[in-house]
Amino acid sequence: MAHTHDHTGHDHGPGHVHGSTDKKRVLIAACLTGGFMVAEALGGILTGSLALLADAGHMLADSIALGLAWYAFHLGGRPATVRLTYGFGRVKTLVAYTNGIAIFVIALWIVYEAWGRLQAPAPVLGGPMLAVAILGLLVNIGSFFVLHGGDRESLNMRGAILHVLGDLLGSAAAIAAALVILATGWTPIDPILSVLVSLLILYTAWSLMREAAHVLLEGVPPSLDRDLIARDIEATIQGVREVHHMHVWSLDGTSNMATLHACLSEGVDAYQAVSAVKKRLASEHGISHATVEPEFGQCADDGDDHEHDHGHGHDAAAYHDHHH
Repeated sequence: MAHTHDHTGHDHGPGHVHGSTDKKRVLIAACLTGGFMVAEALGGILTGSLALLADAGHMLADSIALGLAWYAFHLGGRPATVRLTYGFGRVKTLVAYTNGIAIFVIALWIVYEAWGRLQAPAPVLGGPMLAVAILGLLVNIGSFFVLHGGDRESLNMRGAILHVLGDLLGSAAAIAAALVILATGWTPIDPILSVLVSLLILYTAWSLMREAAHVLLEGVPPSLDRDLIARDIEATIQGVREVHHMHVWSLDGTSNMATLHACLSEGVDAYQAVSAVKKRLASEHGISHATVEPEFGQCADDGDDHEHDHGHGHDAAAYHDHHH
């Protein structure tokens, strides 16, 4: 069985540009967030505001997370190695998942602190709290707009935006709490709003973690249906009788990949059939890297310990194609 290498899909244009600009955007946001975090933490201690301390806690984690996101982009640009044949693209997904866990931990800590504050309300200096919160809001808006222009399909970029959005909400809650305290002197509003922001952030963090985990578990991308793709190939590619042992997954949430066995009719040119399958996968289904094993008659895996699954079961394919 000959190995076919199709390089027609190599394209380092728009994706590479996106990665470069996203890397710069994340670094700027990390510097803005880390710089103001110190001021907000001091403000929270001096004014006695949990809302400010909560937002400073978010900003501490976020500056670290944004730094990790920047490093993930840095690693993602490295070429593949003998040991890491897919390169470092999945580091970005790992960082997105880790970011989600970090947000969860911080949000739960805020809820715990807020409960203590509601049991024993502490005095809060409304005026200085309002000034620091407004400055924090302006910094977070700046960071948000810097990141918002990046690649929205990137899980890593979405994780970075989620962190800054959490900070923005935290600053808005701190402003609202300061205004209520200045107007009425009712300090419980400070921990109450902190909890509301934490619940919002927990919901969005869970969504990010679920998507990142799906990628890490090599699940079928949400936009694709493995069985429908297999049926489509059988229906449209001349000479393909059946498709089985098919996997569809994503490397980093944006780059889709597939492996499959294509059972061919007798007399069909294997090279032409495999090329047609790859072109169909790329043009109609957005699968940029395909590994196809052509077969005549019996499946090569029959007789092994593998169950031949005519319903497109999972198994390894060995007809390699470096089609990025």
